[in-house]
Amino acid sequence: MPASNTAPPITVALIGNPNTGKSTLFSALCGVRQRVGNFPGVTVEKKVGQTSFHDRAFSIVDLPGSYSLAPRSPDEMVAVDVLLGRQDAVDAPDVVLCIVDASNLERNLYLVSQVLELGRPTVLALNMVDVAKEKGITLDLEALADRLEIPVVAVQANKRIGLTELKAALAAAVNRKSSPLPSPFPEAFQREVELLVESGVRPRYLAERLLLDTSGYLAAAEIPGVGRDTHSAVTEARERLSNAGVPIPAVEAMCRYQWVGEVTRGIFQREPARERGLTDRIDRVLTHRWLGSLFFAFVMVVMFQSVFYVAEPASALIDGMNEYASNLVMQWLAPGALRSLLISGVIEGVGGVLVFLPQIFVLFFFIAILEDCGYMARAAYLMDRLMSRVGLSGKSFIPLLSSFACAIPGIMAARVIENPKDRLVTILIAPLMSCSARLPVYTLLIGAFIPDRRYLGVIGLKGLTMFAMYAIGIVAATVVALVLRRTIVKGAAPPFVMELPSYKLPGLDIVVHRVLERGWSFVRRAGTLIFAVTIVVWAAGYYPRNPANIDPSLLAAQTRLEAELDKLNEAAPEVDEQRRERMVELADVQGRIAGQYLRFSVLGRMGQLIEPAVKPLGWDWRIGCAAIASLPAREVVIATLGVIYNLGEEESESSETLAQTLKKAKWEESGQLVFNTPVALSIMVFFALCAQCASTLAVMRRETNSWKWPAFTFVYMTVLAYLGAMVTYQVGMLFVAS
Repeated sequence: MPASNTAPPITVALIGNPNTGKSTLFSALCGVRQRVGNFPGVTVEKKVGQTSFHDRAFSIVDLPGSYSLAPRSPDEMVAVDVLLGRQDAVDAPDVVLCIVDASNLERNLYLVSQVLELGRPTVLALNMVDVAKEKGITLDLEALADRLEIPVVAVQANKRIGLTELKAALAAAVNRKSSPLPSPFPEAFQREVELLVESGVRPRYLAERLLLDTSGYLAAAEIPGVGRDTHSAVTEARERLSNAGVPIPAVEAMCRYQWVGEVTRGIFQREPARERGLTDRIDRVLTHRWLGSLFFAFVMVVMFQSVFYVAEPASALIDGMNEYASNLVMQWLAPGALRSLLISGVIEGVGGVLVFLPQIFVLFFFIAILEDCGYMARAAYLMDRLMSRVGLSGKSFIPLLSSFACAIPGIMAARVIENPKDRLVTILIAPLMSCSARLPVYTLLIGAFIPDRRYLGVIGLKGLTMFAMYAIGIVAATVVALVLRRTIVKGAAPPFVMELPSYKLPGLDIVVHRVLERGWSFVRRAGTLIFAVTIVVWAAGYYPRNPANIDPSLLAAQTRLEAELDKLNEAAPEVDEQRRERMVELADVQGRIAGQYLRFSVLGRMGQLIEPAVKPLGWDWRIGCAAIASLPAREVVIATLGVIYNLGEEESESSETLAQTLKKAKWEESGQLVFNTPVALSIMVFFALCAQCASTLAVMRRETNSWKWPAFTFVYMTVLAYLGAMVTYQVGMLFVAS
């Protein structure tokens, strides 16, 4: 039935433990009608979905997965603020939808008890009832609903079973009056809570949290009605409770699990002699220290290679479309600012964004399958021991691994990390992984300047150099993670607590929806900025366009060759060879003219301005200019070097031609060759460690909800790249000199 256009939408807050199918249920209820963003001031993701049923519109807010409503960080406080109606980004919930795992009911009801204490209308979705049945668990849903005094609906979110009944329960709950759950705490604790409420701490649940919070987080948070006098009162209350024998904060776990035991008594039965389940049998192999690690390595190799090779045809297709569009523009428009803007600015800007899409689709296809089938939790468990040594947890491994293909999906994949500090450090070091965008730089310089030597008849020096470039990023990321954990993002490796969910077949529609959602999110978030930056760099490299700065003989040669080509184009086909020769000559002249224009452009002058700074790296102004131009994307450095070193636009795509030209390049002052092996290694080390990728910084800004961290990343990576390149060149020249 169509929803009413006059009544405001009903706000439903969806909450549950991790791995209970919360995201699957959210997608099942909302489909494609959802938007993704960040809550103001925090990095936690906000999902809001729109749907309608029973003649009403519903707005469903997907809250962060949580085991408890006991906030220990700003991110965890979001769920509490939303449920209390204190979050400006969303309306106060009219209904709370709790989702629990039917096969692990006792632990899941801990969070439910906290939600019920808030006194908002609540509906309980009992998910994975099929998994509970496989484990020999039977449940009396009517008895559970009677004891909780809320609707309880059995669902299988991945198969869309039970959604009709769930929607009916949500629609009915709006008009249902609800009273808070009677406090499970002892009388002495309740008396202290009442005193805090009388002093102005409201609601009651917040007063409980202040008494139980021994981490000091709530004491530092800005909470209305809570001042210095309140904190003094809390300290005195804790002393009285301690004297009365009430342990803080352990009393909450004791009382709530006692309540859970009373609620679940007699409503479910478990077969005592149940045969070992399929999940347990699979985990005997997949979580084994050695067998599990081998299988994990196999899965990672398949995913890693697929991101490169499966996406390659689609990336090539996008490149072909970009080239086709560029050729059309070249046919339609005469040389000039407009044509250059459309080709070098608009087409290359949009194409530079879209070329990442196939990688993102493939990566998130694998991640969605691994998450939905239950294997991702096992992978994080296996890698936790290794990652904890550098101050991270096992959940950081997948985002860092995927960053070898592209840091953008790697940073976006860090959303699976709940710990905010762990997630932040992972985001800050992800760009140090050598992504595929660095490969053109490595391939060009290794092919041109690294000798073709072999050791033991098999191991090649070129291959070792390529491996070293990847290893540099890994070592640097390890060191940076250790430093960050001991300085600005202080903290030891976070304790790794993760429930291993049961295995299940991934839902194809869920997987496809997540892939499309991430792909569109990437285009929407990164596309605008990378496009804008590309236009700015184009303008800096194109203007000022003063013909007086160009060698008159080159301009005369261009005019002569264009006139000759016009005549040849009108001639008979037998002069094709002569036409091709003139086209090659014209391309060479145009390349030289483009190089001179670039020298006197804003970008070229910037390169000359920084030449004293890059000389210790073995670079001249032209290499520095290419480094500046590569800010939007590292791949730009190849085309920029081609133009700077007097290559035409067509020839700049040929790495062989560019390699030969680089070998002949000379310093303008001394006439000595610019490039040698130390210079090539210096450039590769710089691009292995630098942050020359505007789209990565843009996505980092969106994921951290601040420009502070992208700016910090750009500065620390640029300094690291500069120092690494300088040491590489200076040490390398010692060997050359010797």
